[in-house]
Amino acid sequence: MASVARLRNVVLDCPDPHALAAFYAAVAGGTPEPEDDTWVTLQVPGGPRLAFQRAEDHTPPQWPRADRDGQQLHLDFDAGSTWAEIDAAHERVLALGARPLDLGDREKKDFQVYADPAGHPFCLCRIEHA
Repeated sequence: MASVARLRNVVLDCPDPHALAAFYAAVAGGTPEPEDDTWVTLQVPGGPRLAFQRAEDHTPPQWPRADRDGQQLHLDFDAGSTWAEIDAAHERVLALGARPLDLGDREKKDFQVYADPAGHPFCLCRIEHA
């Protein structure tokens, strides 16, 4: 089936688009490109383009709620194939301003959940090599 359109951006509302773009650039790479004070884009190398939009009355998503006021969306990042790599990524995202949401049962789940500085959930995932 032919697609209707091509995905352009994944857009995150936030109180400070410049700060959140800098956070994700440190996590995933790329250079934030401000359009103005209300909009910043980030082309993730080998990945999607993220955009950050100022929302004055931003209310962070609630994790792990699944109702209409809950999670909304989250981003998954491959952080390595070993728990040593995941632990190193954990320390780096905390230093960048992330907050842990769910670090339990990682051997069973192969991921850990965090909130970015604006409160959006994201996961550091362990990738398995075949």
